[in-house]
Amino acid sequence: MKKSLAVTLLLAGALGAAASAYADSRARFMAANCSYCHGPEGKSRGAIPSLAGLEPGYFVAQMKAFKDGSRPGTVMKKHANGYSEAEYEAMAKYFAAIK
Repeated sequence: MKKSLAVTLLLAGALGAAASAYADSRARFMAANCSYCHGPEGKSRGAIPSLAGLEPGYFVAQMKAFKDGSRPGTVMKKHANGYSEAEYEAMAKYFAAIK
């Protein structure tokens, strides 16, 4: 019984780590689209705001505002419409981790 429980927990941990790695790589892939304007890893060198280090809730709120039109933007509404709220949250975590 103890052995099967240990094996089950080990497998669950491995699957969790694999799912987490997939989520991180997916977020990195989506965030790469932002680099054209917001700089590599969200570190802007110009007038466009940096995304690196932003608080995740702020990032998500801004993406929702672009999507619903309450925050004006030249191309951001189109970008925001291309992602789900879960994808906003994944990208928000990714950018928040960059210092």
